[in-house]
Amino acid sequence: MPQKPSIPKGTRDFSPTEVSKRNYIIDTIKRLFETFGFQPIETPSFENSETLLGKYGDEGDRLIFKILNSGDFISKVDDVTYSSKNSSTLAPKITEKALRYDLTVPFARYVVMHQNEIDFPFKRYQIQPVWRADRPQKGRFREFYQCDADVVGAYSLLQEVELVQLYDTVFDALGLHGVTIKLNNRKLLSAIAEVIGAQQFLVDFTVALDKLDKIGEEGVKKEMLAKGISEEAIQKAAPLFSLSGKNTERLDVLKDFLRDSEVGVQGVGELEFILNAVADLQLKASNIQLDVTLARGLNYYTGAIFEVAAPEGVQMGSIGGGGRYDDLTGIFGLKDVSGVGISFGLDRIYLVLEELGLFPDSLVTSLDVLCLNFGDKEALTALKLVSTLRRAGLRADLYPTSTKLPKQFKYADKRKVPYVVLLGEKELSEGHFVVKNMHTGEQTTYDLSQPDNFVNEVKG
Repeated sequence: MPQKPSIPKGTRDFSPTEVSKRNYIIDTIKRLFETFGFQPIETPSFENSETLLGKYGDEGDRLIFKILNSGDFISKVDDVTYSSKNSSTLAPKITEKALRYDLTVPFARYVVMHQNEIDFPFKRYQIQPVWRADRPQKGRFREFYQCDADVVGAYSLLQEVELVQLYDTVFDALGLHGVTIKLNNRKLLSAIAEVIGAQQFLVDFTVALDKLDKIGEEGVKKEMLAKGISEEAIQKAAPLFSLSGKNTERLDVLKDFLRDSEVGVQGVGELEFILNAVADLQLKASNIQLDVTLARGLNYYTGAIFEVAAPEGVQMGSIGGGGRYDDLTGIFGLKDVSGVGISFGLDRIYLVLEELGLFPDSLVTSLDVLCLNFGDKEALTALKLVSTLRRAGLRADLYPTSTKLPKQFKYADKRKVPYVVLLGEKELSEGHFVVKNMHTGEQTTYDLSQPDNFVNEVKG
């Protein structure tokens, strides 16, 4: 007996309705990306390992899917390396490529390789799948789509302001109101580590801090202690873990806390500029919140960092994030090219819209008109009518076989087709067709030579 098929954990099949809903989100995001002046690019699904490894920190590197070399790759491994059973020494000998972890590092590689073809500042968007060897859970998959918008070649903080506006515009278009755009600055994190005397533990400090919403304050302190950060340093930083009040009040606390740190003063100034500019824009769907605990755990951020939280009451991880990375292209040899970008988490946004019932009802309708099949002679005329309806912009189809009518009506009902055309022997001889409105049950007769009357009614 054949084994029941399955798919890898963390991946999914999508039904026609699910694909329609996903395309609705993608089309909305894509349209607004282009409205804001971003241009599309695409990069390969896999990159050379050296392109990806070392760009996301140790935790990120562990989540990269590696691709085995083709052919008899194991025969090329020497006996000492093979018998050591050490994955860190074995991996470089059997794998040279990996599935992309995100779209930002491949974009940096793209900029370096195509720098002579690009007009800077370059605003690009990219909507493609990425892969992470993560533990699957609600809203966290091993294969998922990212929808990225980035600007490279411009240091202006107006780019950050525009990206906040882009977030808000997209969520407003999707009807998703009440989201929170969390904002921090990597310079602040560096300055805090400096002030508390833990500069050498900056990466460990930020990685632990980024987990505050998952493991709580005590969990963060415990992890910091385990990484070698002193109890005294942690106590100095503790008041910032629960910073509250308005953004202006939080800024005042930070100004005082970091007053002796040059980089801290610079970071606070950048945040103040962004928050003041965004306030003038009057966001429609979002509110922006300064969150000093936001770290995002990625090594390449150098300035502002963003993370988007779903509306209150929806149990979901971040539905977007990003930040400034002022020298990411430097890792590939192109120095002093600034960059800032954001990403929309398609899969999590889908789950939020589904939970809140925000998808338009029209998305479940994949067909406007279905012509029933009464036999070969009638079907040929019905096919001509279907062709006319399609040219007029309607989604129309002919049931392929002249099976029993109840079965054909059941098919139309399951596909939620609003209009069913009956074109039998009687209708054919009289030169007309009958349309049944599946919502009201009403039937209307139209002249076969004038189908435009029906088209106009459907289009409203």
